[in-house]
Amino acid sequence: MQELLRRRALQARAEVTRGTLHGAALAELIHSVAFVDRDAWIDEVLGIELPPPDVALPRGSVPYLPCGVDEIVTMVREVPLRADDELVDLGSGLGRVVMLGHLLSGARACGIEIQEPLVRRARARCAELAIAQVTFVHANAAELDLDGSVFFLYAPFNGAMLTAVITRLAAVARRRPIVVCAVGMELHDIAWLTSRQTSSRALIVYESATPAR
Repeated sequence: MQELLRRRALQARAEVTRGTLHGAALAELIHSVAFVDRDAWIDEVLGIELPPPDVALPRGSVPYLPCGVDEIVTMVREVPLRADDELVDLGSGLGRVVMLGHLLSGARACGIEIQEPLVRRARARCAELAIAQVTFVHANAAELDLDGSVFFLYAPFNGAMLTAVITRLAAVARRRPIVVCAVGMELHDIAWLTSRQTSSRALIVYESATPAR
């Protein structure tokens, strides 16, 4: 990263920590950074460093890979994610989705991640940035009772594990309307989800109807 960009990122980090950079002002700043630099720039703003090696993962889990910033920004804008929402990232890694989603929208956000070293680092970043409305849970999302209004999946599961997660999401949809945002994957043949395209070719937004019991 160029030194000028790095200095801009560190200034932005200081403003995030003070609580003075969020919402539309942060979105405008992100869009002022060239597309090829945005992911690295946001990681500098949030203080996200290279991840530790993946731990042993159960069948159906996918190794850690961060979601692109543009897909996150598109999700916030086109869901749209609001301050009274509860964003849940299933497979949250180092926390880029939930931290940025919260900062852009004001929504409470929770990351669920199976790799404990990633959870530990994500919690440390939130503490250092003084972000209080973002939490992280060390758990297998296929085995956890879920709750929230907007769920984000960046291809974190496949096979039987994905099927189990969809069953968990169906249980939430019986209690309340939900939105499921999928990046890099399509949720086929799920009768209680209706899809709509977004301005990002990688992101599909699904809205729920009450699933049959």
